Amino acid sequence: MIIPFFSFDYYDKIRKEVLDSISRVFDSKQYVLGENILKFEKKYSQLNKIKNAIGVSSGLDALIICLRALKIGKDDEVIVASNAYIACWLAISNVGAKIIPVEPNEKTFNIDASKIEKKITKKTKAIMPVHLYGQPCQMDEIMKIANKNNLYVIEDNAQAHLSKFNNQYTGTFGNINATSFYPTKNLGAMGEAGCVTTNDVYLGEFSKAYRNYGYTKKYECKIIGRNFRIDEIQASILNVKIKYLKKLNQERIFLAKIYDENLNSVLNIKIPYKDPNCVHVYHLYVIRTNRRDELKKYLYDNGIETSIHYPIPPHLQLAYKYLGYKKGDFPIAEEISETSLSLPLYPGLKKKDILFICKKILNFFN
Repeated sequence: MIIPFFSFDYYDKIRKEVLDSISRVFDSKQYVLGENILKFEKKYSQLNKIKNAIGVSSGLDALIICLRALKIGKDDEVIVASNAYIACWLAISNVGAKIIPVEPNEKTFNIDASKIEKKITKKTKAIMPVHLYGQPCQMDEIMKIANKNNLYVIEDNAQAHLSKFNNQYTGTFGNINATSFYPTKNLGAMGEAGCVTTNDVYLGEFSKAYRNYGYTKKYECKIIGRNFRIDEIQASILNVKIKYLKKLNQERIFLAKIYDENLNSVLNIKIPYKDPNCVHVYHLYVIRTNRRDELKKYLYDNGIETSIHYPIPPHLQLAYKYLGYKKGDFPIAEEISETSLSLPLYPGLKKKDILFICKKILNFFN
């Protein structure tokens, strides 16, 4: 028996709907910025209870648009988690701003709000909280700090579709926010796609123009933009899959609970902490153990695929060697990278498979 880390088999159930939607795009002869994109943007904004949703080409491009919309660039500083996915750091670098890493909370994996203020300087322009693995950041504290210091907030909501903090959806707190629809996300396209969300009229209009060469109307270029457009086929697929997002999130939460119940008593591992103020949507189910590499190999030998999110923290990536960071500079991010192991969790995974995985983990430590 092989239990894959992730499987798309579940989506065979909506195969006809997806293929019919693609066929309609083919027949429409309208392949760029057409009706499917307008329809998806309306659905996504209504679902998340936010005024503007702007479909774009990827999550990284969405982050870049957010930074550009806020006029963040050279000599500006952006605060971000030291253990964030590399895309956040890359977006800041791409606009010429300076990355200011802050260590995460060891329990939630998210940026530690209590450590943000001491990193704020006169050059700080924004805080970029990342809702890692599907659990929201401490958005009440982050928004307080931002308001007190006149800073912008840009949420990276790529792993947290429809997660909530204090009963408010993530991706709706910040001035402008980004998400990804990479295929393995809770709401995934069948290729690259992303979205910008905001309640601000100007930021919404800027984002629409920036993704399309800077055009405010055809061939009228008012800003220096990019080609960051989502295509009609991906939008049509997302229009199908968005109908099932709440149901699929509930399935993830149910599967995570089975893991919790069966692994909670294992002394050698830490199961994911769930903030009582949050709805965690479990994009990933990440445990921690000092015997991570041994456990990973043992599970693989027993037919269970796992993954590591993420094996190298951003400050130790070769791309950021120029920043001058060394091992030991961000010990919490480093420890998380050395001890974290992501277990299989996806729609369609069977309860019996999770029980088998838990049994093998118990056998390993016993």
